[in-house]
Amino acid sequence: MKELIIGSHVSFKKDEQLLGSVKEALSYGANTLMLYTGAPQNTNRTEINKDLTLEAHQLMKQNNIDTSTLVVHAPYIINPANTANLDFAISFLKQEISRVEELGLSKIVLHPGSHVGLGKEQAIVNIIRVLNETINPEGNVIICIETMAGKGTEVGSKFEEIKKIIDGIKVKDKIGVCLDTCHINDAGYDITDFDKVLDEFDKVIGLKYLKCLHINDSKNAIGAHKDRHDNFGYGTLGFDNLINIIYNPKIKDIPKILETPFVSIDDNSKERMFPPYKFEIEMIKDKVFNDNLIEDIRTYYK
Repeated sequence: MKELIIGSHVSFKKDEQLLGSVKEALSYGANTLMLYTGAPQNTNRTEINKDLTLEAHQLMKQNNIDTSTLVVHAPYIINPANTANLDFAISFLKQEISRVEELGLSKIVLHPGSHVGLGKEQAIVNIIRVLNETINPEGNVIICIETMAGKGTEVGSKFEEIKKIIDGIKVKDKIGVCLDTCHINDAGYDITDFDKVLDEFDKVIGLKYLKCLHINDSKNAIGAHKDRHDNFGYGTLGFDNLINIIYNPKIKDIPKILETPFVSIDDNSKERMFPPYKFEIEMIKDKVFNDNLIEDIRTYYK
């Protein structure tokens, strides 16, 4: 059986950039990763350092990491669903795609955004325009639309909405989907029968468009439309359901990325927060639930 493709969100800091991201991923026992190329809340960006990028690719080669599985996440401030943001969304997303290409990577995950009162029909028209004006037919980057929880006026909580977006894209081989387990649960999909969810995805959208999975437990009941992630196996989705998703043979070649919450050093602190990924990836590889996860993380980072 092909090796599981598992990783997490990692940092991208100006001193080491992609090289630092790869080192962090390796420290977690991961063989893929996801990063922002800068802060997701603003437009401040550091110039991509070619030497650090080259070193990162060499390190990935040494550790048998396939660069095609790596994922960049577009910043939250891009909202392609709302008319007031279209020019900014197009220009900044183009800039981000250029940075993805400079890093030698090929996938960028994008939130379809919120319509903020325009209605979903107009929002989908806007998203299609942004994507068609942003996609480079000659480039290597695939834009992956993320499935959303349906919080507020979010677009993309239903497979049918994503299908409508894809239908409007001119260059179909440059578009894909990132499925988030917490989001689809909160949107109303029952992941306890994940084969049924995949069958519906295939029927409505097509499995060929599924390029990435965000693996997150949820703090919420199915259909809550809240989007609150929980640590692996500690939420309403549960360890066994998430393991069954990760090891589903239909999606064995698709990268799985953890975005689970950081853990505080103690119950009363929100300042010293540490990543759970090393321990969650161990659980996933061993297929054994660690009911002492939080304390193990705290002990490790103290």
